[in-house]
Amino acid sequence: MFKGHPKGLLAAALSNMGERFGYYIMNAVLLLFLCSKFGISDGKAGVIYSVFYALIYVLSLVGGVIADRTQDYKGTIQKGLLVMALGYILLAIPITATSTNTSWLLPFTCLALLLIAFGNGLFKGNLQAIVGQMYDNYEAEEAKKGEEALNIAKSKRDSGFQIFYVFINIGGLIAPFVAPLLREWWLKVNGFLYNANLPELCHKVINGNIGDQMAKYESLSSAVTLDGGNFDPAAYLEVFNQGVHFSFIASVAAMVISLLIFLSNKKKFPTPAKKAAANTASYTEEEKVAMAKEIKQRMYALFAVLGIAIFFWFSFHQNGQSLSVFARDFVKTDKIAPEIWQAVNPFFVIVLTPVIMWLFAALARRGKNVSTPRKIAIGMGIAGMAYLFLAIFSFSNGYPSGTEFRALDEGVAAGMKADWWVLIVTYFFLTVAELFISPLGLSFVSKVAPKSMLGLCQGLWLGATAVGNLLIWIGPVMYNAWPIWKCWTVFLVVCLISMGVMLGMVKWLERVTK
Repeated sequence: MFKGHPKGLLAAALSNMGERFGYYIMNAVLLLFLCSKFGISDGKAGVIYSVFYALIYVLSLVGGVIADRTQDYKGTIQKGLLVMALGYILLAIPITATSTNTSWLLPFTCLALLLIAFGNGLFKGNLQAIVGQMYDNYEAEEAKKGEEALNIAKSKRDSGFQIFYVFINIGGLIAPFVAPLLREWWLKVNGFLYNANLPELCHKVINGNIGDQMAKYESLSSAVTLDGGNFDPAAYLEVFNQGVHFSFIASVAAMVISLLIFLSNKKKFPTPAKKAAANTASYTEEEKVAMAKEIKQRMYALFAVLGIAIFFWFSFHQNGQSLSVFARDFVKTDKIAPEIWQAVNPFFVIVLTPVIMWLFAALARRGKNVSTPRKIAIGMGIAGMAYLFLAIFSFSNGYPSGTEFRALDEGVAAGMKADWWVLIVTYFFLTVAELFISPLGLSFVSKVAPKSMLGLCQGLWLGATAVGNLLIWIGPVMYNAWPIWKCWTVFLVVCLISMGVMLGMVKWLERVTK
């Protein structure tokens, strides 16, 4: 897999895999954890989740600027891992939320998330910039051997970022199992069983607003009590959330492992800013004028693709928002926790990446090479297919809004729930779309980024992701307000419009990236 690629690629991929493992442990349960711990609505938890998710990528711009200006990419990455570890340590403290401490405990939790976001901003974009520089150096070395060797080297960049992306998803595949398994183990130790719908009802009992859902509460609470004794909703919530807190300790360990991998391979990694500074000194005035024009064209192309990326991430990252609550409400998850379904996406990434790499390579050998911009356009269309499937399925089954569905009698709701294959089909389409867009977007940025702005441009890509993530809270709002087929239709329309715009720009983008 790594044959013909820069030697530092494996080390960078492993370091990123460790960080992503820790991150995805937390991310898999964050939305539902906020609801179960503090008793807040899906919508309010969705806003916190969206702001956190957006900050991860917005702060990558800050991290990129810091690395570009200090010329210390490696030091910035190290600091990012340490700051993230501190955030996970704070998040792991198992403080029980009560009516008297929520006023400071919720902001404390948000502070921990802010530290994780800032650390991620220092780490993520700068490691991607280093990978891009590896391929710049590799292409420069191969160019000395002739044009054919250079063309072969250039063809490796897209596949190199796809390999890098696979390792991200190896961590993402394992991580979603950690928190649910620890939570269920801790519940059993304390005489309880897991039920995804019970925390919301427990909060309503404690707050005195259970209303006509008391029968549902009594039925579920009796089913999760192993010793047959009286059920205490406060005790259940405490144990339920303690198990999740304990899982964040694994995130701390993952940050430490990632840091050790990075430090042990530090000498293998290039330093982008120093190389750019050395090159700049040799430019003539005429070359600088020509470069300025080229940089302007490249930045225009970059921002055009960033605009499309915003709408992709707005649609794709519903996997942690409306798709998570869809799994909780509308899918039979009595034997599988809803968070675990998020592992389906990284599983497909790992399995499908070699297939897609083979497909692109086979087309290239036949002289039918598909450009990176065209791949991104195709990816938007495939993402639309996921939501087309969900819209048709939800409409044909007469699904109401999430709010109306949760208010139904337990027996009626159980009879309407979908089987597991619905999530498998949805995540299949979304993953294929992701493989056409996310790793290739990173590759595209590394191609068009000026040498002195590698960290900043990778930060801009992540910044566009941030804008998309800042909008994802809209998903749960639509999901709970409308019949859910309308929610999925909105995402379908967004994907199709984005695909059309991208196809309209393809020829121009192909000229810029030649």
